[in-house]
Amino acid sequence: MIEAGFFYEALVKRGVGFFTGVPDSLLKSFCAYITEHSDSTRHIIAVNEGAAIGLAAGYHLASGNIPLVYMQNSGLGNATNPLLSLADAEVYRIPMILVIGWRGERGVPDEPQHIKQGEVTCVLLEDMGIPYTDLSCEKDEAEEQIARAFCRIAGTNAPFAFVVRKNTFAPYAFQKGEGIEAEMSREQAIEEVLRAAPESGVFISTTGMASREVYELRERQGQSHARDFLTVGSMGHASSIALGVALRKPQLPVTCLDGDGALLMHMGALAAIGVRKPRNLLHIVLNNGAHDSVGGQPTIAPSIDLPAIARACGYVNVYLARTVAELQAALEASYEALTFIEARVRKGARNDLGRPSSTPLENKAAFMNYIDGLY
Repeated sequence: MIEAGFFYEALVKRGVGFFTGVPDSLLKSFCAYITEHSDSTRHIIAVNEGAAIGLAAGYHLASGNIPLVYMQNSGLGNATNPLLSLADAEVYRIPMILVIGWRGERGVPDEPQHIKQGEVTCVLLEDMGIPYTDLSCEKDEAEEQIARAFCRIAGTNAPFAFVVRKNTFAPYAFQKGEGIEAEMSREQAIEEVLRAAPESGVFISTTGMASREVYELRERQGQSHARDFLTVGSMGHASSIALGVALRKPQLPVTCLDGDGALLMHMGALAAIGVRKPRNLLHIVLNNGAHDSVGGQPTIAPSIDLPAIARACGYVNVYLARTVAELQAALEASYEALTFIEARVRKGARNDLGRPSSTPLENKAAFMNYIDGLY
């Protein structure tokens, strides 16, 4: 393994002056080190990977220096458009270092949603014409790779990528205490929502810890999983999935369990939902102010007024719940009109939190069969 500090300093020494991206579990040591050693003028945790490419491009245009963008390989989907239509050597030729966590690497056990992305990560980079190397776990070899990368950038003035395998970085614990001080844990809030929902209602849960907690709560209570669609991938799209279900089945109570990082990633979905105003949709954002599933780096959600944004987008009922009592009161008014609830929850999860034992295809089939059986 290599130390995150070594990699960071080697990049800074060669002129990297700005860092941005979306945190990833394979990069959490590196992301934590950046967060603690770069001030807000040199580091921005972006709302999505495409926005990070834009931020990096703006930094280069204003400074002439090389920025760095970090992401999980799933984030290449968000980043592809600006990489090809903005940074590419045949367009604006904007140099930047990409650091990409390689989830789903062939031969390395991983979750189902990462397998396909892992298979095509390097193919995507090759098809986009972005030179890359697998970052070495050995310090001396990594130093040589970094030197070659900057030589390549000097010749092409275009992006270069480091693909990072599991356990490349030595552990570096995130020390800062960002997050929200709250009465409720996320799991406690989810339990209240499940308890209050109509018996026939369905749930669309966002990627990460929230879906795992929904699954665990059903297991603990001996309940069927058929009412729950666990959006294990596609971060930021759970609310759009929920909208699609709600519009097609207007008599079916639909609850979207969203996260603050996921909401920020594709916030335009709020406008699409607010314009259509499906009365059977309840949109709950579990806001802990952190990318909790990938290392706990902060989001900007505590600094903005999410209920005001939802109201401006057209949501009819809008609530902020800081306590269990406030959440319970907000839930009583749900499903009468399009409703948005921001539930403030604590950062963190149980150490023994499990993972779904069913496959995504099994989850999909059970969910569709459940809905089909109702109507």
